[in-house]
Amino acid sequence: MSVGTELLLGEITDTNAAFLAGDLKGRGVTLHFKTTVGDNLARVVSTLKQALERADLVILGGGLGPTDDDLTREAIAEVVGETPIVDEVYLEQLRGYFLSRGRTFPEQNVKQAWVLPSSEALPNPVGTAPGWFVRPVFGPYAGKIIVALPGPPREMKPMWLEQVIKRLNLPPSGFYHRTFRTFGIGESHIAEKLGELTLMANPSVATYARRDGVHVRVAASADALEGAKTLAHPVEERVKSALEGFVYGTDAQTLPQILGALLLKKGQTLSVLESMTGGLILDELSNESGSSAWLRGGAVAYTLSAKQRFGVALEPGVSEVSGEAALEMATRARAFFGSDWAISTTGVAGPDTLEGKPVGTLFVGIAGPSGSRFIETMGAGDRRTLKERSSMSALGLLWRALLADSSVTRSGEDQ
Repeated sequence: MSVGTELLLGEITDTNAAFLAGDLKGRGVTLHFKTTVGDNLARVVSTLKQALERADLVILGGGLGPTDDDLTREAIAEVVGETPIVDEVYLEQLRGYFLSRGRTFPEQNVKQAWVLPSSEALPNPVGTAPGWFVRPVFGPYAGKIIVALPGPPREMKPMWLEQVIKRLNLPPSGFYHRTFRTFGIGESHIAEKLGELTLMANPSVATYARRDGVHVRVAASADALEGAKTLAHPVEERVKSALEGFVYGTDAQTLPQILGALLLKKGQTLSVLESMTGGLILDELSNESGSSAWLRGGAVAYTLSAKQRFGVALEPGVSEVSGEAALEMATRARAFFGSDWAISTTGVAGPDTLEGKPVGTLFVGIAGPSGSRFIETMGAGDRRTLKERSSMSALGLLWRALLADSSVTRSGEDQ
């Protein structure tokens, strides 16, 4: 249960629920429901009651602050029929927290030192809101577990991992999953290649469209982790075989990470000159730890005069939004930055057409040791979406070029 009107109204993205769901999945806990409720005591109470009627473990995130609209403690107390009392030891710790920072202690913060007879306070070394671990002894919810966690992720995550997990005493179980990241193939074509594999239950095979391509996840559960791995292995092999040539990485591996590893292996470097993608490619690449070992530099050049500063020269009548322009940009970027490889983008992100080219048009230029080429692609979406998808498309095309270094020739090619 995520508690907070700002979450309910979409003013803040609920990353806590996603984190907890992923962690529970990896521990073999079956997650049935995720719920968001605003800062209203009656609604939090009714939602909590409903959750306890259908689950053994209920986790609440948020609503543990000191203000009048922080109502998670009050709701839990009402549901389990207990009256909060002040933990004097923790209250003194709270007062010390404020005094050590040269601040007076607001009396409204006293409720952050509340505990219930059936609750255990969970220390919060990075904030003022302790959590609650509640095991009701009496009433209709006896034997259930209620966990209340603070809303800020930097407080919630360590409390969950360091305080809650050891108290849950989860039964031994095994859950294993492997995600294959693909480029250059759509979700429907992947489904065709996988065939009946997507109909399996355990192991299961599922596809997910992501900004960096389609992800294919193989998951299996058993009484122990090794059993789950053994169950999943033959299915993994079938998936790898079916998607040969399209898988660039697994699990947390990213395209920039894979590109960096390939460049390091070759002892080569890369530079970037962007127009349509507005610096997103350089951002993706430079965000990779250690990228300074293989990334020489890059720039955004929207106008022709800006491109000319890097030596770009177009023949009369040649459009800035063309394969020829992308090719010239990549070639000049490679020379300007002194890199082994260079990649460029030009196109139409919208919302209007440009030079007769429809919105979504993208030209990617790639220059390398064996020559240069341009590739034309099409995309769909709003301006931001197109820029993001185009940057990932460009990185995927570069991955293909690095794998087939000797096949990169000087020619225009539609793909």
